[in-house]
Amino acid sequence: MSLRLLLMGTGTFALPAFRALLESSHEVVGLVTQPDRSGRGHHRHPHPLKDLAAAHDVPVLQPDHINQSPWPDRLRGLQPDLSVVAAYGQILSAEVIEVARLGAINLHASLLPKYRGAAPIPYCILNGETETGVSVFQIEPKLDAGHVLGMVRTPIQDNETAGDLEARLADLAADACGEVVERIQAGTATAIAQDASQVSLAPRLTKAAGAIDWDQSPAEIGCHVRAMQPWPRAYTYWHTADHVPQRLLILETAARSVPEQTFPDTSPDTGRLPTRPGTILVAAGQELAVQTGQGPVDILRLQPEGKRKMDVSDFLCGHAISVGDRLGSAD
Repeated sequence: MSLRLLLMGTGTFALPAFRALLESSHEVVGLVTQPDRSGRGHHRHPHPLKDLAAAHDVPVLQPDHINQSPWPDRLRGLQPDLSVVAAYGQILSAEVIEVARLGAINLHASLLPKYRGAAPIPYCILNGETETGVSVFQIEPKLDAGHVLGMVRTPIQDNETAGDLEARLADLAADACGEVVERIQAGTATAIAQDASQVSLAPRLTKAAGAIDWDQSPAEIGCHVRAMQPWPRAYTYWHTADHVPQRLLILETAARSVPEQTFPDTSPDTGRLPTRPGTILVAAGQELAVQTGQGPVDILRLQPEGKRKMDVSDFLCGHAISVGDRLGSAD
């Protein structure tokens, strides 16, 4: 006997799983998603989940506040057996969780209990994790704390951005979700409690989170740059004499292989103070090297504010950045 599924999601992370459920033997009785948002010029942003629902003649509900009347009653009227939630964007009350006969499950892009919260993918890259995955868990009112019903693991690739990783995890989530739904239908699902001693949090990112700290190591800066893509993107300010600081988006870096002592003021044997982190060490040809708290790092791709993304060689051709200039905060 198939289940009546209520899907709840907003972001593209939910797309593969919701598409698979729509194409399964189960009946999808509705999609709950965030209200449409307007961008610049009052143009509406694309809403791929709504488009997917429309293609399958599934009713779409877009409450501003899912927990407020009349929405719990409207959801109850759909008579779902199970709610499947992925990147919805609102915390569900106990009343909404209990609308479905079998409760609600969530697809979360981390290996719970690590990285509970709104931004698990950026934080796992930011912290230099080598492995992550997707957890399918029972929703309860406490943040991402329910029993885990299924989990899939995957290594994080060396140059993978948060956007790249999200796309891969979305596909893995589709498989994991399908397996858990089948086990729930069959009555064979096993619920495993999370280890509360291993909890870590991944709160929602802010624009300020993109600021690069040049006191960090090249590896930490590389993780930061990858973690901030596609949003809010890593940034810094270029300071040079007699010019207003210019904002630069840093899109790709690499630890520099040239020995550190080849750069000015970096050798402990010179008797001079170490070069200040953020100082430009090399700016010529295809090389833009910056001092960090633990040696130099190469900038490979960047985007000056208001301009296109470019390789460092293109940037150096059109910008008079010099050795000794500084990258850092706006001040």
